[in-house]
Amino acid sequence: MSFDPLELPASQPCDVPVLDWTHRLTQLGPSFFTPLQPTPVAAPRWAARNDALRTELGWPAELFDDDHLQAFAGNALMVGSQPLATVYSGHQFGQWAGQLGDGRAIWLGEAQSAQGPQEIQLKGAGRTPYSRGGDGRAVLRSSIREYLCSEAMHGLCIPTTRALSLVASPEPVRRETMESAAVVARVAPSFLRFGHFEHFSAQGDTDSLRTLADHAITHHLPECQERAALWQGNVYAALLDEVQERTARLLVQWQAVGFCHGVMNTDNMSLLGLTIDYGPFQFMDGFDPGHICNHSDHQGRYAYGRQPNVAYWNLYCLAQALAPLIDDHDMTLQVLEGYKSLFPRFLGDAMRTKLGLTGTLAPESEREADWTLVEDLMQILASERTDYTLFWRRFSEAVAAGKTCMDRHASLAMTDPEFPVTASEAWQSMDDLFIDRARWQAWLARYAKRTDPAQWPDMGIQMLRTNPKFVLRNHLAEMAIRQAQAGDFSEIETLYNLLKSPFDEHPGFEAYAALPPDWAAQLEISCSS
Repeated sequence: MSFDPLELPASQPCDVPVLDWTHRLTQLGPSFFTPLQPTPVAAPRWAARNDALRTELGWPAELFDDDHLQAFAGNALMVGSQPLATVYSGHQFGQWAGQLGDGRAIWLGEAQSAQGPQEIQLKGAGRTPYSRGGDGRAVLRSSIREYLCSEAMHGLCIPTTRALSLVASPEPVRRETMESAAVVARVAPSFLRFGHFEHFSAQGDTDSLRTLADHAITHHLPECQERAALWQGNVYAALLDEVQERTARLLVQWQAVGFCHGVMNTDNMSLLGLTIDYGPFQFMDGFDPGHICNHSDHQGRYAYGRQPNVAYWNLYCLAQALAPLIDDHDMTLQVLEGYKSLFPRFLGDAMRTKLGLTGTLAPESEREADWTLVEDLMQILASERTDYTLFWRRFSEAVAAGKTCMDRHASLAMTDPEFPVTASEAWQSMDDLFIDRARWQAWLARYAKRTDPAQWPDMGIQMLRTNPKFVLRNHLAEMAIRQAQAGDFSEIETLYNLLKSPFDEHPGFEAYAALPPDWAAQLEISCSS
């Protein structure tokens, strides 16, 4: 596809210099990106402004004034920004897709902040050389989902790109139906993806591949220099090792909270181990290891239960890309083996923590017994499609109730008179989640024998800090979308305030943590956005 940035309407300058820019990425050279300006959008208006993030980054309040509305819409350029789109390649749904790139994300630059340099992108700001015939726009529907989920994941302490602002426009955009446009400003220390490395490796351009790897190590992953000592001084093996460990930790957090990404292509995998590219994602309602959240994923490649293995497959693709730099086949395979051992260990620790069984230095035999307890519980949840978030939160509340509730389930009291489970509201709410209550209560008896019931109140308090009350369920996002499409953005703010502190109670907002309505099961989310 031929492309001339000069054919696009020019954005106008925005003369208020509120950010201190740096542009380390531009030093890589023209083979890594195309300079271009965003495409202006009609009649922009603020839909959401993330003042908490702005404050965290130490950026001034005037960043969100009306002058900068035009900049975050792509209609103006902030003084000092150098907009561009990067090129990358990748595997999509397991197949090599060749050159891809920032099809609708325009990089404004790197701004100094209280948390170090942060890259800013406008997603939905118009066509780039890598749009593959697309319009380069994003629609309000998907942009609301990305804005809210970015901040929901941050609230859950899961590594993620962040969302700085959301700008809406009445400009029409055609997807399955005609929708309106929106632009999300997203922020991260780096937006480098596995696909950036695949691109230059596939071209046989080892020099550019090395330049990119050195850039990543120097500016974003300097710990690789020390880690290289584990790999005979091979800093590129250390780079792969660092990325595989970050990816393992990320996938553990996804699995533990019931998050489905939906489109784990290699070009959607962050080199820094961040959750990136929020499209057809979903926080599971009823627990189902085979759950497919992406309506376009007809083969179920990215089902919830397959995510850890897909991550390993993607790491293998990254390893192939880095192979010319590592230059040691056996060492490369040895690095990848790290994921196979780290992921199950990290997952075991995460699930034990959800159950209040803390202590990462526990004996191996205890870990194995605890994992059996976890697996048996997950089988019960899967067989009954128990609501995943509700189960963990109610269980945390019930454990926190501890011995203060002395009424006992008769079946358990007969076998263990010291068992402190009660028929009070806390424990009754647990029973209400199960049809086969005897199976659930039998598991609960095993849990009681594994723990010290006298410690349950303290354990429960820790569990309440681990198992969230609020997640961005599909139906909650849908309600915000419908209101926003009618011109009311208030529900975005309501959800944002709940999701930025998802472990808090938020009295008066219990409905947002309740079972989803029946119509939620009919919602379908696809890659279209």
